[in-house]
Amino acid sequence: MLLERLQLEFSVLSPAIDETPLDQESPQQLVVRLAQEKARAVAARHPAAVVIGSDQVAAFQGNIICKPGSSGKAVQQLRQFSGNSVQFLTAVRVCCHDSGFDSGSMVITEVNFRSLTDGEIRRYVELDQPVDCAGGFKSEAAGISLLNSMRSEDPSAIIGLPLIAVSGLLRKAGFTLP
Repeated sequence: MLLERLQLEFSVLSPAIDETPLDQESPQQLVVRLAQEKARAVAARHPAAVVIGSDQVAAFQGNIICKPGSSGKAVQQLRQFSGNSVQFLTAVRVCCHDSGFDSGSMVITEVNFRSLTDGEIRRYVELDQPVDCAGGFKSEAAGISLLNSMRSEDPSAIIGLPLIAVSGLLRKAGFTLP
């Protein structure tokens, strides 16, 4: 949905990589590594293609916050975030095997959650089912109501693909935008 805004033809392919964090890997290192591995895995299978790989990681108090995977874990995560700030790190990598182009960027979005009641958290999780989202919330849906503020250089980064960064990387790769 986000990439369609750039009005380019594209295909979506699974990179089929292991996304498990490495021992002692920081949130920043993880998100950059995963975006790079995703892009390079697809580029190896399609060497003439310009490939975009992206990943997002939530970080709370310096720790990697995984996708909750269940409603119960989403509730637990949001309880922790209540009244606190969470960083959402979104990395993107653009590469082309044949041309040798390989460049990336990372955008940090600082999300400040308001103080939340258990009832608000449970209603939200039931409504949006954010079990497969970094940090257990969807800012593009009802999750926006959980926040006091959000700061980012790229407003699309929080949704999962930093389009300002992608546009810049694609221009460096030879694309004309718009």
